[in-house]
Amino acid sequence: MKIASYNINGVKARLHALTAWLEEARPDVVVLQEIKSLDETFPRAPIEDLGYNLETHGQKGFNGVAILSRLPLEDVRRGLPGDDGDEQARWIEALVLADTPVRVCGLYLPNGNPAPGPKYDYKLAWMVRLKARAQALLAAEEPALMAGDYNVIPQAEDAANPAAWATDALYLPETRAAFRRIVHLGFTDALRATTRQDGVYTFWDYQAGAWRRNDGIRIDHILLTPQAADRLVTCQIDKEIRGREKPSDHVPIWVELED
Repeated sequence: MKIASYNINGVKARLHALTAWLEEARPDVVVLQEIKSLDETFPRAPIEDLGYNLETHGQKGFNGVAILSRLPLEDVRRGLPGDDGDEQARWIEALVLADTPVRVCGLYLPNGNPAPGPKYDYKLAWMVRLKARAQALLAAEEPALMAGDYNVIPQAEDAANPAAWATDALYLPETRAAFRRIVHLGFTDALRATTRQDGVYTFWDYQAGAWRRNDGIRIDHILLTPQAADRLVTCQIDKEIRGREKPSDHVPIWVELED
């Protein structure tokens, strides 16, 4: 089973890029971030025509997440538990009914800039809620993963120029420590389980020729429960997508799990 994560940075603006990649890569399941669309205005037909079931958790102009699946979905949940007043659309999860079902959670973790400040406080509070949901996933002892744009640069090797990010919310010590607390619960970072290579990135800014200079960062991650990690075959990044016409500033990351 091939499961991917892709921050599309506006599904309407990049619908052609998305459908072209879906036809080419043929993932079984995809979690999208930054769809920037209400549920009722999401361009469903071109995606459903490719054979995908589609569940969205949208928000006008900002945020928004979705799950696309060639397999049936059950128990779809929207919104990260822990704060009933949180109106930002950043979490969606569902049980994918494969031969061995897999719970797939898609997330768009807050950016947190400028830091310090209320946006950074929201980011750290969101990560506390994420840790609680992660603990529940582990307690269920089922194949599950949390995939998406974490807006976290875990370590220095995950940035071409770490010093440039020293005061950024994506790389502050408190951010990286919060991420480690989640991983150390018992999750496997799928990419780092398959390679220790430097220069492996998922995001290149639109400004200052970042793509041309390969001035990237790794902020899109797939974390696996032990039951999913036992089935991990590979984890790859579709880097070449970034060089195409009207690209997102992120590229897809995906895992293959034995069914």
